[in-house]
Amino acid sequence: MDRIKGNKITLEQPTISDIDILYYWKYVEPKQEAKKWNGPYISEENISKEEYRKNWKQEIVQGIPAALMIKCDDKAIGYVGSYWIDKQTNWLETGIVIYDSDYWNGGNGSDAYKRWIDFIFESADIHRLGMSTWSGNTRMIKVAEKVGMKEEARIRKARIVNGEYFDAIKMGILREEWEEIQKD
Repeated sequence: MDRIKGNKITLEQPTISDIDILYYWKYVEPKQEAKKWNGPYISEENISKEEYRKNWKQEIVQGIPAALMIKCDDKAIGYVGSYWIDKQTNWLETGIVIYDSDYWNGGNGSDAYKRWIDFIFESADIHRLGMSTWSGNTRMIKVAEKVGMKEEARIRKARIVNGEYFDAIKMGILREEWEEIQKD
């Protein structure tokens, strides 16, 4: 797999330089805007750049990488990823983070996430893909809906962000639903 070309973005294996850029966005960048949306209720320990690089050694899920870099204008801006929820039922959880806020609200996240979901279903025998977020992250919910995901669970007032309770949201898409969308 070389690259997955979207309308606005490219998904590709990261270089060391790309990984270092993501490290900057995740741990060093002063504003940390993405952390206000990407699981702000999960405390995260800072790790060294070397440790972060090691974590990027691509674990393979049925012949596909566990994560790919999102590039726009030849710049690393975030990543898409997946991990197993249940191998017996062929269920993966997926996600996306765009760290560079200059690339928010322009369709980059929708483009990247759609390409990622398509790539997984086209490349592996996966029965269902899921996504988890919180009710305050309306942009992620809209992105998931655009690729055909449906809300499957809402756990009321299960997340605290800035002292306020929000619902935990689970969304998903089955292979047959994705195949139906491909026919349109």
